[in-house]
Amino acid sequence: MTDSNAREHLETKHERNREQRIEGIKRWVEYIESESPETWGPQQNAVVNDQLDAAQSVQTSASHQQYVKDVAAEIMEVSHESGDGSE
Repeated sequence: MTDSNAREHLETKHERNREQRIEGIKRWVEYIESESPETWGPQQNAVVNDQLDAAQSVQTSASHQQYVKDVAAEIMEVSHESGDGSE
């Protein structure tokens, strides 16, 4: 395999991953539009909390753990601003 083939393979993989993420986001939007915040809010919180637990269980750097906490705080802030009522 040449470097060109390796780069194409990597770019194909990245594009496939990007498409999967976009499809996942679309499914999530459809779900939260079809369900009440009381249903999906706790589920979202569980995902965020699990991500925090996972980040803490592996030996990540303090800066990465802070990044995950900051992202979680931003998500919570947006949730509160949108008035979804979830905690």
